[in-house]
This record gives sequence, C-alpha cells and structure tokens, in this order.
Amino acid sequence: MGKHKLENTLNQIKATGKPLFVPYMMAGDGGINQINERIHFLEECGASAIELGIPFSDPVADGPVIQDAGLRALREGTTLKLVLDEVRKQKETRNIPIILMTYINPIWSYGYEQFAKDCDTAGVDGIIIPDIPMEEEKEIAAALSDNSIAFIRLAAMTSPDERLKRIAQISEGFLYAVSVNGTTGERQQHDENTLNYLKRLTALSNVPVLAGFGISNPDQAKSLASYCDGVIVGSKIVHLFSEEKQSEIKKLISETVQ
Repeated sequence: MGKHKLENTLNQIKATGKPLFVPYMMAGDGGINQINERIHFLEECGASAIELGIPFSDPVADGPVIQDAGLRALREGTTLKLVLDEVRKQKETRNIPIILMTYINPIWSYGYEQFAKDCDTAGVDGIIIPDIPMEEEKEIAAALSDNSIAFIRLAAMTSPDERLKRIAQISEGFLYAVSVNGTTGERQQHDENTLNYLKRLTALSNVPVLAGFGISNPDQAKSLASYCDGVIVGSKIVHLFSEEKQSEIKKLISETVQ
C-alpha cells in the first residue's frame, strides 16, 4: 500500500503507453459526504490517481477557482481530520491511489507523526505539500517515510538546474512539474520553455513526471503529456464539479487517456 501502491499503479499505466491523468478535487466542496462519491466517479472515468485538496485559509499556490472551492469547503465545516475519517470509510473497496494536497500549517497543527499514521490508516498513498522547501522538510519527510507514504515534490521552472536535479532525485510516487510561473488556473497555451523544461525533468527523474497548473482541455493535456508522462488537472475539474457537469469531466479524462 502507500508509496508502493502509487508507484506500481502509475508504472503499470505508463507501460501501456497511455498518458497518466491525475484529477484534483477539493475535499468538502459540495459537502463531506460527496468525497467518496466523487472519488468513485473519477476512478470510473479512467483517472490514474486522485489528488484530494484539503481546504486552507491561505492557499498560496491556488488560483481563484480552487481558492473559491476551498472557501466553500471551509464553510461546510471541512477539516483535515474529517477528510481522513471520510476517506478511511472506503479504504477496503477503493483501488485508485489517493494523494492529499495540503499546506504545512494544518499538518503541523495535527502533528507530523499522527498525521502520517492517520493517512496510512485512511489508505492515503501520497502527500503533496506546496509550501515547504526541501531544506525544511526533514521532520515531515521522516514521518511519511516511517508510514510508507510517498512524498511527492514539486519542481518549478524558476529553479536552477542543480536544484531541479536534487528534487527529481528525491521525489517519490511522481514528480510534480509546475508548468507555469504563478498559481493554479486555466491557461490558453504553454510555451516552448515549458516543453523543454518538461523534457529536462523527464531525463532527470527516476519516477514519472506529471505536468500540472494551467491545463484545461484534452488537446492541451495530450500535448503536454507527450513531453513527460502525464498531467494533473485541477481548476477545470473543480469548476466542472461545482457546476455539476460530470459528463464534461468524463469526456476530458477519456479523451486524454484514450
């Protein structure tokens, strides 16, 4: 389970030659009771794994769509503990890997060791923490490692080559390639610098490289995936869920991974 489940699942899909597709959903947007239902739906749509966002009051990496979803979830009373409790309910019947995306403050408040143990109990396979640099990650990295949970690192285009090489070497599960300079949100296109950056990361990384931020349609997703191993789509999925357009989510995923 955990790290091994995530890495084995992604590598098996990668071996088929199809691009990996990881949708992001905001936990608690639409109510806590929607979490497992939406996870099941995304799994049926053909997602490779699911990134489950934890709402936070100061989400520095998130654009307006995900910020708004987080505020809605907070108004619903969503907490990290409630999300883990809910995800645990279907641990035994769920096959798709689950990745939590949360900021470091909620984890620190929870307690690193207890957080990692509760993630393991809930069947969480990987963690993304966008606001902790690798120079300050020692304690949380150790707690995650002790519970066999993948610590997925983010790589930024603004980082020098030596730093990118180090991040690529230590990332677990997959390497999250931030494909824009800025916050999450839909973009019309990605430039040549982005494509070269993805090719460079793929050459450096021992785990699959997934491009995230700014992806909003199948053509864009397939184009970026041709330069790495797959994509993460957040704002578009969150927006479509908020408008109850599940058929468009299914189309986005199926047309990308076909």
